[in-house]
Amino acid sequence: MTTNQIEWRIIGETVPGASHIRAGIPNQDAILQVRESGRSLPIILSVADGHGSPKCFRSDYGSRFAVKKSAQIVGEFLDERRGNFDLTEIENRGKDYLPKEFVKKWRKTVEYHLKNNPFTDEEFKKLEEKSGANARKLIEENPLLAYGTTSLTVAMEEDFVLYLQLGDGDILNVSETGKVMKPLPEDARLLANETTSMCLPKAESDFRFSVQKISGAQSPALVLLSTDGYLNSFSDEAGFFQAGTDILNMLAAENGFDAVNENLKAWLEEATQMGSGDDCTVGIIYRPDVLKKPDTAEGSEIAAESSVKSQTEEVTAETPTSLLPVSTENPDDVTVTITIKKDKNKISAPPTVTVNNSAQESAKSADKNAEKESE
Repeated sequence: MTTNQIEWRIIGETVPGASHIRAGIPNQDAILQVRESGRSLPIILSVADGHGSPKCFRSDYGSRFAVKKSAQIVGEFLDERRGNFDLTEIENRGKDYLPKEFVKKWRKTVEYHLKNNPFTDEEFKKLEEKSGANARKLIEENPLLAYGTTSLTVAMEEDFVLYLQLGDGDILNVSETGKVMKPLPEDARLLANETTSMCLPKAESDFRFSVQKISGAQSPALVLLSTDGYLNSFSDEAGFFQAGTDILNMLAAENGFDAVNENLKAWLEEATQMGSGDDCTVGIIYRPDVLKKPDTAEGSEIAAESSVKSQTEEVTAETPTSLLPVSTENPDDVTVTITIKKDKNKISAPPTVTVNNSAQESAKSADKNAEKESE
């Protein structure tokens, strides 16, 4: 254990997609940060991206349930090992236990919500108008599909960082020199607009998990979580990585925390308007103690690699161009593919559905009751 505890700070924001606003669809992303009262650690940050398919017409609930249950399960897991952290044991135990327990709790919450808020005739009517009668049959066979979502969670402890991800979205580590790396391996199934999901029959088998020791140069200066709406607003991944480095440099400037915290929402709104049109969510955890004002002569080093392989004093609300995407021709042409298989755990050829041209009828809120029932 280290004797001097590392200080971490958190910034997070979510905005509805520009195309979703035009279509009257609510923000289907969710973000939650947890820091226990009276303790500086652990810090838990979770984001989720509810699917935009017409079949996932309650995915805004699904994403909110996901961030709450993930933070709860990870927090309980770490509390049980407080004062006796063995990284090997945490990794060996966590890679199986956390996905299984998380999926179980999420499903229980969804089932309780559905019990108290059955699907309505209006919801099914809108679904059939968008996707046909067969879509209703799919929902009746697998009600979880209506709540489908991804999940990304990071937990900071004194000596290590824990990463847990299902589906698309991104987790980036940025070193104090500006080097960007992905702490989790790529999932080869996440091609184009296909994603794994909490609503799949064997979702617990699709998680990616890692534990990274914090030690000197191995410690990230910044960890960035984002739903795919932000990455998809950039013309390429390199531009997205550069945004991570630029945010680090801005945080290193005088009053950097306030500048980023106050302007992040506006940056995300510009990103969705100029780029993907999708909901955009970004969560940032960083270490103030390792940040230095950037040396413009040295520039920043960016590397798109996986760890498994191992600005100014005054910042205005105007978005730096490096944090903005190249505008796409038509942000409404966004699709998401969800892979669903009713038997076993094999992925069949999935349906492809258009995200942005559908209205959504949300069920009446029963979040609090669902949370209490599932705890």
